Amino acid sequence: MEREQLKLVAVSAGLSSPSSTRLLADRLAEAAQRELAERDRKVEVQVIELRDLAVAIANHLVTGFPPPPLASAIDAVTGADGLIAVTPVFTASYSGLFKSFFDLVEPTALTGKPVLIGATGGTARHSLVLDHALRPLFAYLRALVAPTAVYAASEDWGSGGDEYTEGLPARIRRAGEELAGLMAARPPRDTEAEADAELTEFERQIAGLRFG
Repeated sequence: MEREQLKLVAVSAGLSSPSSTRLLADRLAEAAQRELAERDRKVEVQVIELRDLAVAIANHLVTGFPPPPLASAIDAVTGADGLIAVTPVFTASYSGLFKSFFDLVEPTALTGKPVLIGATGGTARHSLVLDHALRPLFAYLRALVAPTAVYAASEDWGSGGDEYTEGLPARIRRAGEELAGLMAARPPRDTEAEADAELTEFERQIAGLRFG
């Protein structure tokens, strides 16, 4: 019996193009995809660029209704078998765009979902953002956060590390392996039950207007 194809979604909150945040998200997704292939598991990868949804996110926060592209992005995140979330560091924390997007995700929608967190910044001194900001955020959302989180400072790109410190490629590889392991260990989705139980964000808002 052929096993179902897994879905991996990477969320990048980078603002520039090209973006080191998007590059890190891509590298992490590639590492997880390679490890899943080694386990004979097929995976579909989707990358969501939050900068393309910035106006829609702001409008949703004001109106309570997501435009179709934003609703599709939220559905992709909540319906994925695994999630990669990468943000640039602003003022020693995740970006406002990153936080605003995940504020729109239902608090229980990520329960038990494997999540790999990452961040980028100009200097290594901001690496604590992973444990002081990102990990608590996804713990609140009840996600299953991979043990290895990846921070990439400007000097990390192209660096192989030394005898005391793992380089960025090694950290990416280890994090990808951990996420793949968590995804592969999840029980198969009951797709029919999900289809019956799942309401779109728009339908939830309409229900709230009718009965709230």
